[in-house]
Amino acid sequence: MTLKQLIMLGCAMCLFPALTIAQSNNGPTPASSPSTKSKSTAKPANGIKHAIAIPPEKAQPIRVPRFDKPPVIDGKLDDEVWKQAFVFKDFLQTSPGDNIAPSKPTEAMIGYDSRTLYLAFHCYDEPSKVRATVAKRDEVFGEDNVRIFLDTFNDQRRAYVLGWNPLGIQADGIMTEGSGTDFSVDIVMESKGMLTEDGWTLEVAIPFKSLRYEAGKGKLWGIHIWRNIDRFNDEIDSWMPNSRDVSSLLNQEGHLTGLEGISTERTLEIIPSLTVSETGKRIAALPAGAAGLDPGRFVNERLKFDPGVSVKFGLTPTVTLDFTLNPDFAQVEADQTVVTANQRFPIFFEEKRPFFLEGIDIFKTPLQAVHTRAIVDPDAAAKLTGKRGRNTFGFLIASDNAPGNFAAKEHTDPVNARFVGKNAYIAILRLKRDIGKKDSSIGLLATSYNFIEKHNQLAAIDGRFRIDPKTIASFQVAAATSRRCFFEPAKDEHTPTAGEPCFVNDSTRDYYRTGKGLAYSAVYDFTARHVGWVYEGSGRTQDYRADVGFTRRLNTNNHGLFVRFSNEPKPKATLISWRLTNGASTNFDWQGRMQNWSTEPHLGLQFQHNTFIEAGANFGYERIFEQEFGARRTATHTGAFFGGPERSTYQHGLFGGIETNPSKQYSGYVFFGTGWNSFDFDFGGGSRFPRVSPAALADPDAALDPGPGRSLDINAGISYRPTNAWRASMDYTKSRLRRNDTGLLAFDENIFSFRSTYQFTRFIFVRARVDYDTLASNVRGQFLFGYTPSPGTAFYAGYNDDMNRNGFNPFTGQLEPGFRRNGRTFFIKLSYLFRKSFGG
Repeated sequence: MTLKQLIMLGCAMCLFPALTIAQSNNGPTPASSPSTKSKSTAKPANGIKHAIAIPPEKAQPIRVPRFDKPPVIDGKLDDEVWKQAFVFKDFLQTSPGDNIAPSKPTEAMIGYDSRTLYLAFHCYDEPSKVRATVAKRDEVFGEDNVRIFLDTFNDQRRAYVLGWNPLGIQADGIMTEGSGTDFSVDIVMESKGMLTEDGWTLEVAIPFKSLRYEAGKGKLWGIHIWRNIDRFNDEIDSWMPNSRDVSSLLNQEGHLTGLEGISTERTLEIIPSLTVSETGKRIAALPAGAAGLDPGRFVNERLKFDPGVSVKFGLTPTVTLDFTLNPDFAQVEADQTVVTANQRFPIFFEEKRPFFLEGIDIFKTPLQAVHTRAIVDPDAAAKLTGKRGRNTFGFLIASDNAPGNFAAKEHTDPVNARFVGKNAYIAILRLKRDIGKKDSSIGLLATSYNFIEKHNQLAAIDGRFRIDPKTIASFQVAAATSRRCFFEPAKDEHTPTAGEPCFVNDSTRDYYRTGKGLAYSAVYDFTARHVGWVYEGSGRTQDYRADVGFTRRLNTNNHGLFVRFSNEPKPKATLISWRLTNGASTNFDWQGRMQNWSTEPHLGLQFQHNTFIEAGANFGYERIFEQEFGARRTATHTGAFFGGPERSTYQHGLFGGIETNPSKQYSGYVFFGTGWNSFDFDFGGGSRFPRVSPAALADPDAALDPGPGRSLDINAGISYRPTNAWRASMDYTKSRLRRNDTGLLAFDENIFSFRSTYQFTRFIFVRARVDYDTLASNVRGQFLFGYTPSPGTAFYAGYNDDMNRNGFNPFTGQLEPGFRRNGRTFFIKLSYLFRKSFGG
């Protein structure tokens, strides 16, 4: 395609209204077209019509041989038993090439006995060019690796993703069609890899009791086997061909059979844990209201011992019961520091706690009606998850201590008396049924949150339907009823209301009442070889609440369309592929008022040496209303905005970036964006950046006076791996906005993040992390030693520090030169997995 044609196509795309959402491509996009050696037109066993022919030996289920004795898992393929294995050959390069001959040959082997599934790989290569490090678990996909997808229920909807690098370091997760892959799952397995004269070899033993599955005579498992060669532009070689005219990966899987006579064991896992911690924090040294600078004083709390226990019991190979009592939810890995300046809506943080991560994919839905971080500090929790036939289910209950856990000085406040020491009670029920022969399903969800004067119940129905190999449609509708405090922007003590006044964060416009709300989501996704488009619509009413979930914005509807055009990749060319997209969306509230619209044409280019370049522009309009920020003006009170009750502006911007991974040692990225007429919401940027609106300059206590300005955003980073055991990275994030009307900086936030890990062995590591945020003048550090020989068994010793550098006194707001510590914690965490199997 010529440059002129690209420009014409880009102009045409700008006519499409579209939504800036990432179109799902089910993992690395790639694949399709027959091996040059095969002319067979055999139909695939899964019934999906491919645009490519599948060799007969791949179209029929593979019978897995039963081993007489287990192999020794040492990475050497010298056990006689491997001669009994089935050998997978004739892999195809599916990315960046399209079912062409791979750069290097690969062989995989499989066998089993009554308790274990065995795998082996022989990956031919030049050993000096193999990219492999002593990586952390689940971080092997940025280097050479192999992986398998095991659809153990043969439902083409969900599969285990198990991967290993050349040293045998493991990665494990659950891939769900339409939702991506969740690598929070950790299963117990054994693996060992080694470099050889002709590449590298790997052996793996996966106990059946580590999996959920259906097996026996006539049962099928779906399977994909991939090899990833990182230096060849992240090449993916697949045993099964993969058509780019089929949007589902699991619809194109091969099949295993013959897994008979497996020992059916009920497995009991008990993980006792103990966390010992000592915390210090800075508190006020002077009484409230005292004159002068309060230097504060540092107080060390008493040594804290937190014992806990988690229990997992496999009721059947498909159903698991989990229970935890006084769980240790101290996060070994802290949340990433993010930009907080000018943030109008809540920021989403991923779940990281092991109990909630196990089986979390069952509870995921488009509306995020379940986000388990809403369960802050549970005393106890239980969970039942599993699949029987076409039915998948999950049930979770928890008792959360956090809402009633007040600081000691707050215990005497009469307003808190009814809540101190009380727990919130949470329940979640999820049911889903597979329908049809393809990855279609219908589901139900119910949640309940109850705490003294805060009650929330939600019920939802959702569905996902494969219309044809290229097209997926999905929806979810949720209804919620709540008895709680609601913010009423147009009401005050002069206005009659059906609710009783209550006080939330010192607000005088919250009323305790019953509220009912609705939320919806709909997606229609068409994905073909060179073109694709996605329609998405979603909305939430003003009184919708999901107290067990995550809600970013209320009283809004979003609708739009995303379109994509891409070329036929050329793996050997300088420019391997290009991708041209346009996305736009429009938001409007339930009163029919426009909130914003935007459109974003974008061009992405892939070059050799894992190098990607992108550039684009955005154009739009934004309108804001004072009742979204506070009180709405009436005859009896003023509104949240100075001047008029709303603001609006047309906006435009440019963005671009480059990302590259040219060698085993180095990788890096730089992305930037600049915008004209981006809104400053007049929140101010803390003590360092007081409000700079015209109203605030005249009166620091004036109402909010939002206005447009020029924004700049930068994200950059570099990673360095000098040895197989050591890796370090530095990341930089900048967000700045200067107002048009006053010419002053509303905020300028810079975040510097440094991370370094040294892996002494596969299981022993030390890690350092330091984040510096200039907006808060805050430095946070975490230093950790870890020993993690297997999932559930671990020893950690860590130190967390929090201090200000030339920051502001937390008690008086005055500038304090130098370093001042706010708090620190030293902790030791121990846990051990006891595993016992019954029956079989």
